[in-house]
Amino acid sequence: MTASPGALALIPARGGSKGIPGKNLQMVGGFSLVARCVQAALASRRVERVVVSTDADAIAEEARTHGAEVVRRPAAIAEDTASSESALLHALETLEQQGALPQQLVFLQCTSPFTTGAQIDKVLAALATPGINSSFAVAPWHGFLWRHDGCGINHDPQQPRQRRQDLEPAFLETGAIYAMSIDCFRAEGSRFCAPWQPVVIEDSGPEIDTPADLALCRSLAALTPG
Repeated sequence: MTASPGALALIPARGGSKGIPGKNLQMVGGFSLVARCVQAALASRRVERVVVSTDADAIAEEARTHGAEVVRRPAAIAEDTASSESALLHALETLEQQGALPQQLVFLQCTSPFTTGAQIDKVLAALATPGINSSFAVAPWHGFLWRHDGCGINHDPQQPRQRRQDLEPAFLETGAIYAMSIDCFRAEGSRFCAPWQPVVIEDSGPEIDTPADLALCRSLAALTPG
């Protein structure tokens, strides 16, 4: 069978979470985090199939309600120590039994609730550059970085103080969107398949790791029209 031209969106969403119990079903702006992630993927013009990998019945039901397919993840790769890559590889193996896989995969994380379809398209578009096997979302970072021992990372504190705008441009990985060639990903087992391309995303919004992050995202969503 021939691979389809559209990308496959995979969303790992475990049921367990120590920092925020039931994190992927927490509500932000009237929708659960998993629902927001599915909706963003469905809004992408480059994604043709959206799949959630989960070990939890409630997340599976929520994903299907909002238009995603579901791959049930074995308990062995649903623990805190399991990598996202293990869930992605398992999902690809499962889906391949149903038919040919597309050439491109976009890995999305529920903990970035303000991801949009346009942002997903921008990261996927980078894969069209000859020689690029993976791409990922980054945000501009304007600040002075330090190590714990007092050494400057992106500046020399023993030199006259630079203006922020004169620092070498730096970019923070957002954790929201990763795109890659499926063949390269399966061969290497890493979301970073060389050569890779960072893709600058403006206004990507915060990532949720703590209850304070969740509260901030709820406040921001309440201020967003619609």
